[in-house]
Amino acid sequence: MTMQKTIYFDNNATTRPFPEVAEAMAPFLSGLFGNPSSSHQIGRSVRQAIGDARESVAGLIGAAAADEVVFTSGGTESDNWAILGALRAMPERRHIVTTAVEHEAVRKLCDRLELEGCEVTRIGVDDEGRLDIAELLESLRPDTAVVSVMTANNETGVIFPIAEIAAAVRERSDALIHSDGVNAAGKISIDLEQAAIDLFSISAHKFHGPKGVGALYIRRGVELPGIAVGGGQEGGRRAGTEAVHQIVGMGVAARLASDVSMMSKIAELRDRLEGELLRRVANTFRNGAAGDRLPNTANISFAETNGEAILALLDEAGICVSTGSACNAETQEASAVLKAMEIPYSRAMGSIRFSLGRFNTDDEVEKVIAATADTVERLRKLAGAEA
Repeated sequence: MTMQKTIYFDNNATTRPFPEVAEAMAPFLSGLFGNPSSSHQIGRSVRQAIGDARESVAGLIGAAAADEVVFTSGGTESDNWAILGALRAMPERRHIVTTAVEHEAVRKLCDRLELEGCEVTRIGVDDEGRLDIAELLESLRPDTAVVSVMTANNETGVIFPIAEIAAAVRERSDALIHSDGVNAAGKISIDLEQAAIDLFSISAHKFHGPKGVGALYIRRGVELPGIAVGGGQEGGRRAGTEAVHQIVGMGVAARLASDVSMMSKIAELRDRLEGELLRRVANTFRNGAAGDRLPNTANISFAETNGEAILALLDEAGICVSTGSACNAETQEASAVLKAMEIPYSRAMGSIRFSLGRFNTDDEVEKVIAATADTVERLRKLAGAEA
C-alpha cells in the first residue's frame, strides 16, 4: 500500500518506531526463534534478550529492580490487570477510586465492575482538567481496594501530581495505588522507586516501540493475582509464551526514550503551533491547563466548527491529527474528558488534538498552522453560506 507523504501530529495515538527497534526485532523472527522457557542454547539466548529488555524498561520508569516489570500485551491489559488483580487480592473490598477522565481501559472497566456490584467513586476535574486532590482523599474508605489515577491525560496532556497523590493516599489507606502511565512514559521523567505507586501501566507503541506489547510495574512486596492461567512465564505472574520480538523492540525503545532532554524542543514546537492557532483563528480555545501538561500535547477547540470535518480535510492535505482518544474515534459524541471539564458542546465538538513527537520539525509546524487556519476558515464560510 502506497501512502502520500504525511505530517504526523497524532503521537498520543501511536508513534513511529525508532529505526533501531525494527533492526533489533528482526533476528528474533528468524534465527533466534526459540522459546525462552526452553533450556537449550537458543532458548537461553532468547531468555537473556528478554532480561536485557526488562532492565531497559525498568530504567525508563525508574523502577528499583527489573523484576518489578512484567511484560503484557499493552496498556489495556496492564490497566485491566492492575484493577482486577487488586480486587482479587482483597475480595472483601469492592470500592474503587478513580477519575472521570481516565482512558477507556480504566473508565469502561470501572463502568462494568459497577454493574457487577462494585462501588466506584469518580473524582471530577475543573475546567482546566485539574483534579481536586482533597476530594480524592475524602473519598477513601476502609473497603477501598484500589485508587487508579492516570499520570497524564491522553487528550489534554494535563499531568496529575501522581507522586503527591500516592503519598497522601498511602498515609490514609492501605489500598493499592495504580497509575496509567501510558501517555507519560518517554515524554516526562518517571521515578517509581521514589514514589508510593504500587502498579504502573505502560505501552511500547507510545514511546516509539512496537504495538502489541506493554508492561505492568508491580512494586516488590505487592501480591497481585494474575488474570491469565497457564504456564509459569514472567515469574509465574503472567502465563503464556512471551512475544520475544516485541519485548526486544520495547526494550530498545525504552532505552532510547529514557532520554527526555529533547522534549523541551518538542514543547517549543507545540507552543508555537498552539500560540499561532489561538492568535490567527477567531473563537478558538485551548482545552487543559497551560502548565503542568505533557510537552507534546495541544488540545484546541475551534468553536462552532465540526472537529470531524477539520480532521477529514487535514487528512486530505496529508496531515494526521485526531479529535481525541484514538480508542474512541468512531463515535460522534463529545469526548468524556471534555464533558468532565464541562467544555460547552459547541466547543467540544470542534476540538482537535495535536500531539507531536520526536520526529517532527519546525517546517511541519508551519505547514500545520497554515493548513489548519485555512481549513477552519473554509468550513466556517461554508457553514455561513448554508445557513
